[in-house]
Amino acid sequence: MTFPAFRPLRAAVLALGALCALAASAQQGDGTDVPIRTHVFKPAKVALTQAGVQALRAPPGFAVSVFAAGLKNARILAVAPDGTVYLSRRDQGDVVMLRDADGDGQADGPGVIVANRAGAHGLAIHAGHLYIATVRELFRAPILADGLLGPLEMLLGDLPDAGQHPNRTMAFGPDGMLYLSVGSTCNACNESNHENAALLRIAPDGKSRTIFASGLRNTIGFDWEPRTGALWGMDHGIDFLGDDVQPEELNRIERGKQYGWPHIWGQDGVNPQSTPVGEVSKAQWAALSTPMVMGYTAHAAPMQMLFYTGGAFPAEYQGDAFVTMRGSWNRKPASGYEIVRIRFADGRPQRFEPFVTGFLTDGGSTHVARPVGLAMARDGALLMADDANGVVYRIAYTGQGAGGSAGAPPAEPMRAQAMRGSGVPLAMEREETRAAGTLQVGSASIAPQGTIPLRHSEYADGVSPQLRWTPVAGAKSYALIMEDPDARPVTPFVHWLAWNIPAGVTQLPEGLQEQLRLTEPEGVLQGTTTRGAPGYYGPKPPVMDPPHRYHFQVFALDRTLELPPAADRDQLLAAMRGHVLAKGVLVGSFQQLTAPLK
Repeated sequence: MTFPAFRPLRAAVLALGALCALAASAQQGDGTDVPIRTHVFKPAKVALTQAGVQALRAPPGFAVSVFAAGLKNARILAVAPDGTVYLSRRDQGDVVMLRDADGDGQADGPGVIVANRAGAHGLAIHAGHLYIATVRELFRAPILADGLLGPLEMLLGDLPDAGQHPNRTMAFGPDGMLYLSVGSTCNACNESNHENAALLRIAPDGKSRTIFASGLRNTIGFDWEPRTGALWGMDHGIDFLGDDVQPEELNRIERGKQYGWPHIWGQDGVNPQSTPVGEVSKAQWAALSTPMVMGYTAHAAPMQMLFYTGGAFPAEYQGDAFVTMRGSWNRKPASGYEIVRIRFADGRPQRFEPFVTGFLTDGGSTHVARPVGLAMARDGALLMADDANGVVYRIAYTGQGAGGSAGAPPAEPMRAQAMRGSGVPLAMEREETRAAGTLQVGSASIAPQGTIPLRHSEYADGVSPQLRWTPVAGAKSYALIMEDPDARPVTPFVHWLAWNIPAGVTQLPEGLQEQLRLTEPEGVLQGTTTRGAPGYYGPKPPVMDPPHRYHFQVFALDRTLELPPAADRDQLLAAMRGHVLAKGVLVGSFQQLTAPLK
């Protein structure tokens, strides 16, 4: 069984450096033969001198100076409303506080360690608290009057295990929710955990989270455009495809969208090495993917990103984005080692251009900094953290004609995305599923109106239950929708979508694969749940909530559906309209009374 390719994959030849070509027809499986020329090149680090600072280049009217030095592995920056600067140091496993009480553009001292946690990296400030992300944990602590922190509270201890990309980053959106980026465990592979290579949306107390977007290899830098409230991010391209492939991707990130990795990159580039699971072709994967909006030089390694909303730069900089480019090891000549500006107009990106350069020295054979952290100081200057020589730089405008500051991004666009599909009846009660007949739904492990065993919940194994139903004469396929009408704030919460279950199949075994297409039963497609991933997602009500009811709804259809995998519930219901012969439901309940170990 196949599904339509909604955006044809261009049959073109993609350049992979001067001596390499990759045919877009190279799909998957046996028969791929693609030569690739690539480099491993690491410019040597040299010490920073005053002459090195003076050699840094910025646009006319801007001055680059040292805000703080001697900080070793300086990574991510966050600035509190009172101007206190917090800096994570991944290799040292701590967070350092820096202050400039006299306003002279330099930190008052060497900094004070305010938190120690192994692998501390991502930082965000919200409602008087500093949030800290490690590889697996999310912490928060109240910020005291002197800038020090109160006790650290672990909110999450089960973020996905890391591999190649352990550097979690996060930011609070205009909707008051925490967005946390989880990179891939590998260069290009099929992840077994859907939360890898994704952007997560998390409640400030950590009690709920969903996958906001996927197919993002390593989007360390992201922020919200101040006029429209749209979310933009810079994703790292795949390594070992050549010096000039793949470009670093600027994406507009929206709920439920998948951005191509690991099989498709850029606009229509094909990764020759990877193979999608479930016998999905790369052309089909491309049809499900959202292409980048703009690309930047390959292997520049984009890091922290922000939209400028301060009042210290000229008005023409208002609403433009800045990105630190750390530089990779996979290109010669080296790219990155700079801060770039992304010009925006009417909420849309126009072009990349250099903003601060000169960190790459001696004709590109050495470097004095690898830019990582980027934040706006309270006075409107930019702060940039260098994790090579341990310096925090200050980029200030000293010319005439500074513009006014911009307002905060509107919250409604993100809220509307999050609440899409909420506040509607269960699928059984929708007009789209009107049917003359009924069928009986049962399970080997769930009695009607009975308790769902722990192993089927996300507090334990998260394994899908065995389901069976009575056959319906004339049915060409069956569809399944599992919903929780007791969930909040999104209700009903969709836990499972499956369709094109063959007419001769009237039961599903326990423990189905959580992937777009099943090969047993053959050809079954699965859609995107409210969690944000395909396949079964078991009950996970908040601890001590009253029991939630879970509706396993089965529909007999007079046709198979021309609908791509990863479709959501409303798309599935629209395709089912007028084709439902019979329907039935099994309702089970689940309650969690004890808090899981973090």
